[in-house]
Amino acid sequence: MKKIAAIVLPALLAISLVRGQSMKQLIKDQFEFAGKQYKILQQHTPADRLPKTYYAKDNKWETSDAKWWCSGFYPGTLLYIYEYTKDTAILNEAKRKLAVLQPKDKLKGTHDLGFMMFCSFGNAYRILHDPLYKKVIDTAANTLSLRYHPEVKAIQSWEKNKVFTYPVIIDNMMNLEMLCWDAQNGGDKQLQQIAETHANTTMKNHFRKDYSSYHVIDYNPENGEVLQKRTWQGANDSSAWSRGQAWGLYGYTVMYRFTKNKAYLEQAKHIAHFILANPNMPKDMIPYWDYDAPGIPNALRDASAAAVMASAFLELGRYVDKKEQKEYVADAVKIIRTLSSSEYRATLGENGGFLLKHSVGAIPFKSEVDVPLTYADYYFLEALHRYKEWYL
Repeated sequence: MKKIAAIVLPALLAISLVRGQSMKQLIKDQFEFAGKQYKILQQHTPADRLPKTYYAKDNKWETSDAKWWCSGFYPGTLLYIYEYTKDTAILNEAKRKLAVLQPKDKLKGTHDLGFMMFCSFGNAYRILHDPLYKKVIDTAANTLSLRYHPEVKAIQSWEKNKVFTYPVIIDNMMNLEMLCWDAQNGGDKQLQQIAETHANTTMKNHFRKDYSSYHVIDYNPENGEVLQKRTWQGANDSSAWSRGQAWGLYGYTVMYRFTKNKAYLEQAKHIAHFILANPNMPKDMIPYWDYDAPGIPNALRDASAAAVMASAFLELGRYVDKKEQKEYVADAVKIIRTLSSSEYRATLGENGGFLLKHSVGAIPFKSEVDVPLTYADYYFLEALHRYKEWYL
């Protein structure tokens, strides 16, 4: 009990320091801090690379090439910062990284083009209205559609390997936004049909009766038969990997935005209920890396899952009645305030220049464990931006 108290009490104190702030002031403080902090991260990011994570123990930065699935989050985060602060130095760095990323709009070997190209170029086009950025999104959306298989009725995630034949992961729901947006903004209408079919197949096969999600469904590409229901980054095949649940929540909320298909809205609400009613959800709303992780309550938390959840709850709140909206927004605010506290948000110059501490990549592979991650920062700022735009 003393060990748990030593962890919980400082966390509650840290949260209480930001609890008294208005959301308007909190958002201002976080974006202004992000602008300063990301200039530090920039200093440790080579011109032709993208930041990935930082290991405080070794004072070591890890970067990636433009092919890495996270490559779009850094320029996307910079663009959110620029949108709020109007700092042209931040914008110039974003543009430099967009130029590094742009040639990957024809990369056929990944299902993550939505993460890579829409979180970056999607925000760039929304903010700057440069038709070049729209062209990149068009190309990337059409490239992604090539991974769709009509027999499986889903977009293939990874290539065939020794473990899987035709794997589709829940993360793939996040890449459908780019297809729908492009279809509704002058692109091929078939792109949205692919997205909807993929979402329907995922709804049918990825979810359990309690609306928790498997991580990986493996299919027979010849007839669409389900071969395996597995995990890759979760605690075990039947567990609820927390970031996977957040991907599903966000993905079906987005699909409702584009289609107004109530089945997608109901799916998002069911996933939200699984998350919010889960007996293993901590009071501060930062989930353990898996809702069934061994060692709870001493298991590691995942700030990245929390950030995705906060952003998704804020959008979901726009599509439900007033009572439900109040609940979802309150949950999002609780997450935002926790992430903004010193327990999770770095101080200036700390954490390698990243904003959030305590994210988890893949514990089964001992990869990116309890470190900062670019997508945690991205969805944290997205949540702040959404609250400012929709609820202030």
